[in-house]
Amino acid sequence: MEQALADELAEIAQHTNSPTLKVHNQVPGGVHCSGSMLDAYRVNLHSRIASRVLMRMANRTYANENDIYDLVLEQPWEDWFGVDHTIRVDITAVKSPLTSLEFTTLKIKDAVCDRFRDQFGKRPSVDTRTPDMRIVGFLDQRNFTIYLDTSGEALFKRGWREETGDAPLRENLAAGLLRVAGWKPGMPLFDPMCGSGTILIEAAQMVQGIPPGARRRFAFEKFANFERQAWQDMKAAIKPNPLPAEPTIFGSDISGDMVAMTRHNLRSAGVLIEVPLKQIEAQQVQAPTSQPGLLVTNPPYGERIGVRGDSTIPQDEMAVGFYQALSTTLKQRFAGWTVYLFTADLGLPKMLRLKESRKTPFFNGALECRLFRFDMVAGFNRRDAAKPDSAKPKQDH
Repeated sequence: MEQALADELAEIAQHTNSPTLKVHNQVPGGVHCSGSMLDAYRVNLHSRIASRVLMRMANRTYANENDIYDLVLEQPWEDWFGVDHTIRVDITAVKSPLTSLEFTTLKIKDAVCDRFRDQFGKRPSVDTRTPDMRIVGFLDQRNFTIYLDTSGEALFKRGWREETGDAPLRENLAAGLLRVAGWKPGMPLFDPMCGSGTILIEAAQMVQGIPPGARRRFAFEKFANFERQAWQDMKAAIKPNPLPAEPTIFGSDISGDMVAMTRHNLRSAGVLIEVPLKQIEAQQVQAPTSQPGLLVTNPPYGERIGVRGDSTIPQDEMAVGFYQALSTTLKQRFAGWTVYLFTADLGLPKMLRLKESRKTPFFNGALECRLFRFDMVAGFNRRDAAKPDSAKPKQDH
C-alpha cells in the first residue's frame, strides 16, 4: 500500500493547505515524509491507509548492541514525555547481523530508562499492553533508526469497533483496497459478502467527510509540547459533506447476524447516510443500481464458505460450486460493473472461470493476498445465450 499511502499523504497536504507537509520516498512497508509537528497531527487525523505515524529521532550505522544503546541514550526523551509515562519498545529488523532482537529491545529500553534515571533519579515503567509512549527501532544490515510513535494504538483502530466477525479486514486495508480499486464517493459501491461491514463503513465515512481519526485518542496528545488549541482548531475545522439524496453504497451477506452487526457498526462509526443492506447469498444478488459501479468484496474462504452449506461436501468442492455460481451471477447481472475480489486464494480466477484484467499483491498481516480485478463486459453474456450450442467457443470465459 506504499503507493496508495504516498498519494493519500499528498492529498492530505493539499486538502489541509499545509505548506510544510512533504512526501519523499517510498520504502518497503512505509513512506518517508517530513513536516511540522502539526503535520503529524494532520496525518494521524486524516490518513485512512497509514498504520502508524512514526517520528524519526535519530539514525546511525551500528556494529553491535552497545552502539544502539549509545544512540538511544543521547536522545532528549525528556523533551517529549515524563518519567510518569509508561513506555513500550518494539523493533523490526531486516537482515540485521545481531543475534537476539529481544536483547536489543532490552538495550533500547535500558537506554531510555538510564537517561531518565541520570536526570531525575527515577525511570519510566514499562507497560506492554496500553503504554503512553511507544518507542520503535528499525535495523537493517548496517543502519539503526529510532522513532517515537505519535499515533499510540495502531491507526486502523478507528475507535468505533466493538465487535467483529470471524476475520474482519483491518480498516486501513479496506481503505487501501478502495483506493487501489479507484472508488470515489458518488460511484455506486456494492459489497455482497460484507461481513461486519468494514469496506462499507470506510466508504460511507469518505462520502460523509468523517476523518478516520475523529473518534479516537492519539499518543501525541500526551507529548510535553502538545499544542492543544491547535489540535482542537484542526478538529473544529472539519466540514462534513452534504448527505447524498440517493444511496450509493450497498451491502449484503448470507448471515443475518452479520447484516445486523454491520448495521450496528455503521451507527457506531457515525454514519448517517442510508446504506441499504440485505440478507442474501452472494450468488443470488442483483445489481443494486441501474448505473454500473464497483463491486468490492473480501470473499470468505475455507470454513467460512460452509457456514450455511452442507457439511458433508468437501470444502474445496463447496468452494468451486460457490464460485461457479457467483461467476454466473456476475456475468448475467453485473454487465458494465468492475469487480474487485480481495483474497488469499491465488487460484480464485480459475474457480470463477474468468480472466482477471489486473492483480495487485497485498499483505494482510503475514498472509500474501491479491486484489483481482474483473471487468464485466456489457453484453457478452446475452450474446452467448443467443448462440446455438454448436456455435459457442469451447473455452470458458
